[in-house]
Amino acid sequence: MRAPARWWGQNSGMAVPTTRLLVLAVVRLLQPVHGYDVRRELLSWHADEWANIKPGSVYGALKTMQRDGLIDVEGVGQDGARPERTTYRLTSEGEKVFGDMLREALWSTEPPKHPYYAAVALIPYAPREDVIAALQGRILKFEADLVYLEREVDRILAGSGDPREAEPYHVADNIRLAADHTRADLEWSRKTLQRIESGELDVWSGEPYEVLGHLRVGGGEAEDGARG
Repeated sequence: MRAPARWWGQNSGMAVPTTRLLVLAVVRLLQPVHGYDVRRELLSWHADEWANIKPGSVYGALKTMQRDGLIDVEGVGQDGARPERTTYRLTSEGEKVFGDMLREALWSTEPPKHPYYAAVALIPYAPREDVIAALQGRILKFEADLVYLEREVDRILAGSGDPREAEPYHVADNIRLAADHTRADLEWSRKTLQRIESGELDVWSGEPYEVLGHLRVGGGEAEDGARG
């Protein structure tokens, strides 16, 4: 099978490491701060969901940033029988790096690594009825997600916007961005389902598509690895 053409734009540069940026941001916001409180703050932002940050990676990020001179140890304290807890503060270098990373992230135009691209590329190898059922399921899920996201925007805007007691209003714009991405997925799923059901998109008739050890498309073969 011929490899699909590269249809997305050139990257503007290396992607900003999200965990590093967000951990720096929380240290900057709460300093001096314990690693546990950095982790708890990020979980309260649900960063594990929208930024794919693993909670356990926070401590590793703090150690790396201390090694790189971006944060300093403010002190080591102990509360009763609890383990010692180290507090951190940004260095002047950490402040500079945070500003540079945030600026780069704001200017980023890197195309998203959408996990569904691989599935779409392999649609011919799934039964037509399975593809239709999957698209119908995606449509229902995205419709429900949009209702939830729109309610979340309304909830945030109904609050005070004071970060000491509620989500700041700009968080609603993050949710609006997520909603726009969801609408795009929903629209694509609806259009693709309609094209399959109408017969406009038909990759199942004609020459067979098979996966039998080797990948066979029509009369050609493509083997994994070099021939012996």
